[in-house]
Amino acid sequence: MGFRYKVDTKLRRALTDFADDSRHANPWAADIYRRARARGMRHPHAVRVLARSWTAVIWRCWQDAVPYNPDRHGALNRYLSQDAAAA
Repeated sequence: MGFRYKVDTKLRRALTDFADDSRHANPWAADIYRRARARGMRHPHAVRVLARSWTAVIWRCWQDAVPYNPDRHGALNRYLSQDAAAA
């Protein structure tokens, strides 16, 4: 799939800004970004990959009508338990 030009640019910018900021505060987000960069993606592409991952989380919160709760974020909890086991 190619880059989509016919899109809500304000929404795209908001999601990518959020994703870029989240990688500094969330270990799951930082790991997704780091793995994307390790696969050879440049920074903007890696941020878009991370934004797509966050979109799935945001969609699930919307569909379940619940606010985001890091304690219920399965991928984050798996990453944290994996990180703790490695230490």
